[in-house]
Amino acid sequence: MSGGGNEGGCLWRPCQRSLHKGPLLSCPYRTSDPPTPPPAGKTASPGTLLLSLRVLVPQEEEFEHDIPEDLGPLQFVKLRKHHSLVDNAWFCDHITVQGPVAFQEATFPCYRWVQADSVLCLPEGTARLAGNNALDVFQKHREKELKERRQIYCWATWKEGLPLTIAAGCEEDLPANMRFHEEKRLDFEWTLKAGALEMVLKHAYTLLSSWNRFEDFDHIFWGQKNTLAEKVRQRWQDDELFGYQFLNGTNPMLLRRCTSLPSRLVLPSGMEELRTQLEKELQNSSLFEADFILLDGIPANVIRGEKQYLAAPLVMLKMDTSGKLLPMVIQIQSPSPSSPTPPLFLPSDPPLAWLLAKSWVRNSDFQLHQLQYHLLNTHLLAEVIAVATMRCLPGLHPVFKLLIPHIRYTMEINTRARTQLLSDGGIFDKAVSTGGGGHVHLLRRALAQLTYCSLCPPNNLADRGLLGIPGALYACDALRLWEITARYVEGIIHLFYHGDDVVRGDPELQAWCREITEVGLCQAQNRGFPISFQSQNQLCHFLTMCVFTCTAQHEAINQGQLDWYAWVPNAPCTMRMPPPTTKEDVTMATVMGSLPDVRQACLQMVVTWHLGRRQPDMVPLGRHKEKYFSDPKAKSILNQFQTDLENLEREITARNEQLDLPYEYLKPSLIENSITI
Repeated sequence: MSGGGNEGGCLWRPCQRSLHKGPLLSCPYRTSDPPTPPPAGKTASPGTLLLSLRVLVPQEEEFEHDIPEDLGPLQFVKLRKHHSLVDNAWFCDHITVQGPVAFQEATFPCYRWVQADSVLCLPEGTARLAGNNALDVFQKHREKELKERRQIYCWATWKEGLPLTIAAGCEEDLPANMRFHEEKRLDFEWTLKAGALEMVLKHAYTLLSSWNRFEDFDHIFWGQKNTLAEKVRQRWQDDELFGYQFLNGTNPMLLRRCTSLPSRLVLPSGMEELRTQLEKELQNSSLFEADFILLDGIPANVIRGEKQYLAAPLVMLKMDTSGKLLPMVIQIQSPSPSSPTPPLFLPSDPPLAWLLAKSWVRNSDFQLHQLQYHLLNTHLLAEVIAVATMRCLPGLHPVFKLLIPHIRYTMEINTRARTQLLSDGGIFDKAVSTGGGGHVHLLRRALAQLTYCSLCPPNNLADRGLLGIPGALYACDALRLWEITARYVEGIIHLFYHGDDVVRGDPELQAWCREITEVGLCQAQNRGFPISFQSQNQLCHFLTMCVFTCTAQHEAINQGQLDWYAWVPNAPCTMRMPPPTTKEDVTMATVMGSLPDVRQACLQMVVTWHLGRRQPDMVPLGRHKEKYFSDPKAKSILNQFQTDLENLEREITARNEQLDLPYEYLKPSLIENSITI
């Protein structure tokens, strides 16, 4: 087959109809004219369809070709695009071929760009494990495919001591099949421009306004916001909302139940009553902590010549009998030789002193959320999974077919983050207190603490003592989604791996495992990541982690940014004054002087809207249209996955109707099928 192309690529969408004689090749494309016959002097060999297509508008066509001899079971289709005067690429979904009545339909998944004079050899869509027969045509194909892929998908070091990334200096350097499609690219770039314009307008609007009261943040609290963001604006000073965010906010990953009083909590003389209260809550198993020690000693940013500040707070909270999580004491700074007994802030302190202490906690939570739990634990991990998958698993492999829908757009969004958000002079450098290099130090520390178990909700939530808490909505929904995802993964894997020995004997699968742990994650086996798979259960657990990380976990961490960060005082991106050392001297001028200025606050609002909004081409979890599996049993398992997600959706919707603050981040219809933003 040969063809021309149009600007932006062509979506070929196969249709399926019966045919009484001769094989039918079904190939959707954009065209304004009927297909032309082969050029003079060229003939189509048996089993080959040679067509020239001029692509302009979406249209579906079928082509019938009589073949005088029996071809037998179809194994491959070769797809070629001839060079044309305007050399544009086509995007092909898949090709279906249907022969006489007795001949079953054959589907050849593609979902790739067809470029220049390249030839794509598409195997029939049945998933197959690697074989031992070197003469087998499928074995030869998968070896050739992997050899080519390893030359295209190369590892690179973004920063020493961090996970490896795809080798791409900018999005244009990425392999074509990992790029945003046109709709996604235009929307992404338009929202950046719209956000920049909004920031300019807000900054101009405040030029003649004061910036010395909390109400002054109202001057920029317009444009992109929602109902929950408005509730946050109204209630951000409440202790109840402060505690709620540790369970169900945009970062529910730090809180843990105490089994003893933290050693770094210094209770000086005169605090006996507080100690008694803490010990009472500890005995009742109702004492919790949020420890930001990872930030201790991280260098703070300098923005426009002004030093910014960081702290490493420790927060002690109690859960009362109604299920509310309330703060008891905040220690903003760690003990040090110069300050062996850092001040403790209590709810009974002067209101502005207590509010400033909570603002320091929220600023610290912003840093760990964005860098440790969002960037590292979802984005960078998903990129390692994606690159390893492209390098080690051929398109015929069942694990490739399982994972490929869940790595859509991940390489490009991460590449854009490295060149726009985290680059020298990028957003972090302009507005965030860990910018200017501190973010890299923090990521290195976070990677050292990244364990395999911490990525698996059953293990992570049990380790943090958060199982069985009625008000822990993230925990409840995450566990349900993990169970549903695990059943889906197990169903697919058991179709192709009929015993532990088959798992152990799969060289491509074992190479993929090593590539992730030893290469992409920089020798992570000492943190519990496997370097081989020894059983079906071990493989299923790891794959469940991969799918969950690339879908539900990212959504839980990403989707709430607009809700909780749009009102900047609730989660300040930077602090412009050092932490207070006394309580009586804290004034409104102290608090406003610590919170972000107008420029930084506007930038925070714009970026969190850009990152937290629903994407226009969003594909919900399990609803991908790509049909990589041709096996009816695999399709049935996917259908059951979708049914299970629909049932969970109804449960969450019914629960949320009874709540003042509905938790929707893990509603299946709102979970994207991959990390795309």
